[in-house]
Amino acid sequence: MQATEGQLHEQIPRQAGDRGSSAKPPRRVSNNNPKFENRSEDIMITRKGSAVWEGTLKAGHGKVKLGSGAFEGQYSFGSRFESGTGTNPEELIGAAEAGCYSMALSANLEKAGHPPKRISTTASVHLDRGDSGFKITRIELNTEAEVPGIDDAKFQEQAELTKTTCPISLALAGTEITLSAKLLS
Repeated sequence: MQATEGQLHEQIPRQAGDRGSSAKPPRRVSNNNPKFENRSEDIMITRKGSAVWEGTLKAGHGKVKLGSGAFEGQYSFGSRFESGTGTNPEELIGAAEAGCYSMALSANLEKAGHPPKRISTTASVHLDRGDSGFKITRIELNTEAEVPGIDDAKFQEQAELTKTTCPISLALAGTEITLSAKLLS
């Protein structure tokens, strides 16, 4: 079942410590699409990605694939920790965060009465070695947006709100996420 734009504006509260599964049934929300007036639908979206790794860490290689089939790519020790050819989990997290943030910012700006013309976001994911191994320590979001009729203060307010409410940012809550937001004229 496809979620509508109106449904995507709503946040589904979770219990403390909930990592995505719950004994509770999905929350029913009203659908803002006039075509479905006076109806409620369950929102429970599950997306999948998969990976296969063959061999040892340094000599091996793998393939990651999106469940939709929209992307499939090779990855290796070299593509993750050096400058080798292929992708890596951190790039995929960066793309997910940038895509989610851009969509959520668009929704928040529209709800605030300022629909954007264009939003461009880059997420730089920092993978650092610590005492207990590698860890994603920081994600830097850089976004630029064309939003007619909004002042910079209101834009910054919506950009900051989005950083704390976009679903991927919430999933990455254990990682510092910084934001630089620029309103284009």
